[in-house]
Amino acid sequence: MVLRCATPGNLHEVRKLTEEAVDWLRTEKNTDQWSTPWPDLDRSIARMRNDLRQRKTWLVWDDVTPVGTITLDSKEPLDAHNRPVWPAYKRRGPALYVRRVIVSRSYAGIGLGAGLLDWASDVARQDYGATVIRVDVWTTNRELHEYYQGQRFTRLRIREPWELTDYPSQALFERHVDRAGSDHKDLFAEGDRPANLGRYPAAEVISVASS
Repeated sequence: MVLRCATPGNLHEVRKLTEEAVDWLRTEKNTDQWSTPWPDLDRSIARMRNDLRQRKTWLVWDDVTPVGTITLDSKEPLDAHNRPVWPAYKRRGPALYVRRVIVSRSYAGIGLGAGLLDWASDVARQDYGATVIRVDVWTTNRELHEYYQGQRFTRLRIREPWELTDYPSQALFERHVDRAGSDHKDLFAEGDRPANLGRYPAAEVISVASS
């Protein structure tokens, strides 16, 4: 398998993986995650398209089949009213945030999601000079919270659902980049990174939204 930076022409593949995850969450898991696109369908698709245009989204390919995706972003996550999702004291240091980590159900159970998170740790350390990766997780998806804790993430006990009333992903998790738990190179090779993925000054906050 190969991990490659996606292009705007890959919108269909990203949406297909997302829709497969939505169907699985609705039928197999006791959660309302993604049951309603956030903040609405048009803006949700626009966010995907914007991520692709800015070379933030990556796809894992098994030959010609897309089997997983992850998005990295250099902009701070905001809610629909442009309020920061993470508390101010957590936005002072360099960190890399991830979002839309999805694995095709046909490839579940081989550690691909863990491999993508470990790859993100490598990118955070090598390309951004960041010491932690962070993700904001759907507030009510308790099983997903347990998954990230199993991946050595620590939950930040700071946000409550009423603080950002319209933002669905207020369970905040972070992990030091040195706490990766698998060797992603055993799962997939990495294609070339875009030229605009470079190092940032240590004082600059590097962040990626999730949901």
